[in-house]
Amino acid sequence: MQQQLLVSIITASYNAEKYIDETIKSVQAQTYQNWEMLITDDCSTDNTCQIIQDLAKSDSRIKLFKLKQNAGPAVARNNSIKEAKGRFIAFLDADDIWFDFHIKDSISFSLEKKAPFVFASYKRSNENLEFVHSDFIVPSKVTYSDILKSNSISCLTAFIDIKKLGKKYMPEIRKRQDMGLWLKYIKDCKFAYGIQKPHAIYRMRENSLSRNKMDLIKHQWRYYRKVEKLNFIESFYYLLCWMYYGYFKYKN
Repeated sequence: MQQQLLVSIITASYNAEKYIDETIKSVQAQTYQNWEMLITDDCSTDNTCQIIQDLAKSDSRIKLFKLKQNAGPAVARNNSIKEAKGRFIAFLDADDIWFDFHIKDSISFSLEKKAPFVFASYKRSNENLEFVHSDFIVPSKVTYSDILKSNSISCLTAFIDIKKLGKKYMPEIRKRQDMGLWLKYIKDCKFAYGIQKPHAIYRMRENSLSRNKMDLIKHQWRYYRKVEKLNFIESFYYLLCWMYYGYFKYKN
């Protein structure tokens, strides 16, 4: 029965020619094979689309969609979510890698624990897949308030049972859109449950937008105020928590 459940993998790509081949091949190597990979490209100017198309020629489960104009990762991911036909949706960024047991173990955990929203720990590497950082081990469960303090759910291990929670979409903002989607789901299911075993490799790129902390502080504050509509005191409290936990998250 488990093997019959389709998993829709949500990926946004933009100028990912250096990594997208490895990313897709980590999906093809999964021990659980009933999946579709829905890649929406956000107007790449390099060879990303050609690489995806070449791989899709021999694997019909890989589907490429192209945005007409550059709109950011939220719009790209939302387009893939719209096209998803699976019982579950999973997320994988175009430069990250899954271990071959990720889908199988995530489905098993979700069904056995009756947990519609699960996520997993991951290893952290540099651009050359060298493990120069410690593993990021996620908590066993998180609440809405926990995610506002520190988003421990990454776009490379989030795994959601759409049959139970329905399709939801990311807020169409340039940053923090993934956190926005997790919070939408947690409002419905109360908890997301973490798997302590690392399921993936998160590639920490030096030029990544997510590494520009001063810029992120502004976006984090704006998210609290404009999207979640928290008052000033709540927003200030959660921002302090986010800065504190973020320091330790990227320290090692």
